[in-house]
Amino acid sequence: MKVYQVGGSVRDELLGLPVQDRDYVVVGATPEALERLGYRPVGKDFPVFLHPETQEEYALARTERKVARGYKGFQVYAAPDVTLEQDLARRDLTINAIAKDEAGNIIDPFGGVADLKAGILRHVGPAFVEDPVRVLRVARFAARFGFRVAPQTLALMGEMVKNGEVDHLVPERVWQELSRGLMEKTPSRMFDVLRECGALARILPEVDALFGVPQPAEHHPEVDTGLHTMMVIDQAAARGYRLPVRFAALTHDLGKALTPRVEWPHHYGHEAKGAKLVQQLAERLRVPTDCRELAVLAARHHGTVHRALELKPATLLDLLQATDAFRRPERFEALLEACAADFHGRPGYAERPYPQAERLRLALAAAAGVDAGAIARAEGEAGKIGERLRQARLRAIRAALAGEPPLRSTKTPAG
Repeated sequence: MKVYQVGGSVRDELLGLPVQDRDYVVVGATPEALERLGYRPVGKDFPVFLHPETQEEYALARTERKVARGYKGFQVYAAPDVTLEQDLARRDLTINAIAKDEAGNIIDPFGGVADLKAGILRHVGPAFVEDPVRVLRVARFAARFGFRVAPQTLALMGEMVKNGEVDHLVPERVWQELSRGLMEKTPSRMFDVLRECGALARILPEVDALFGVPQPAEHHPEVDTGLHTMMVIDQAAARGYRLPVRFAALTHDLGKALTPRVEWPHHYGHEAKGAKLVQQLAERLRVPTDCRELAVLAARHHGTVHRALELKPATLLDLLQATDAFRRPERFEALLEACAADFHGRPGYAERPYPQAERLRLALAAAAGVDAGAIARAEGEAGKIGERLRQARLRAIRAALAGEPPLRSTKTPAG
């Protein structure tokens, strides 16, 4: 029995990156032999075991044969006669098909080390086209490492789009890869690669439709809505925002794709249209509730947030109530982060201040400081409590804003 460290941990070690988890392949063993040594079986689709002490994953060397559509349509063969090279040959990219033996020697049958040095994402072999998840994985690795995709690999990805293999991706795997890609250093690279091979139109048609849709140049020097969206998600990443904010950044402008061409470059009412599209997309991909709720809020309200410096106290209070800011202040803060990313996501705006967020924080803090319980105790009629509370919150907001330095009357770029 021989044990080899494989996959992402070897790749990241060679790149000088921190390693979170290590995976191992065991050659020349059977499940019974590993269990006798104390390894605990956990694999559902193929033999995977947890080390009795480290709890790291050890998989028996295996080969795979495509028998049906989709990423689960494989027949797995795991036996002592499967070699290390055969196991590595079934992997997606050369940079993920590198192994290290127990003495620290690198085994690299497919040139992964050279591709790491050259910054290239290259498929291992023709079996690459059998698993549609690999289209998403390649795009995600492009976002993580900034590597370019080999032309032959991009061509194979395009084939998988044309022959319908990509259409067999299940929502859970799409969301898993999409969410991980959004959390990478430069998430726009993921969408660039998906567009290059034609997969974005099949996987996220709502986002793909934004490219080529113009916006007013005075507010958007980048003009193209799709390009703007890419800049917004990169700004969200640069600021270290959490996943719900990054997903909201990705989907905030979906409604602009529905604007009739005769109205271009203006997009009147795109917020309400976009909120419906976000809801539909989130349901289709089974997006987690926190991401879905924030994305819908951002799509519907980002234009109002951008106009915060121009809004009257009553309208500011309406916004706070519409976004449930009093009960969900942490989600409201995430909404402000998504809107800030939207503001900064255009050429020349990355370092500009975004005072709208501070004004809304000030308004929320002032209004939330009103003692709703005292008002309720003082009022006998339930119908009057809501109006008295509103008036008290308005007075608090006016008083707080009165203490602000004078605001310059500058037009805020539209969302």
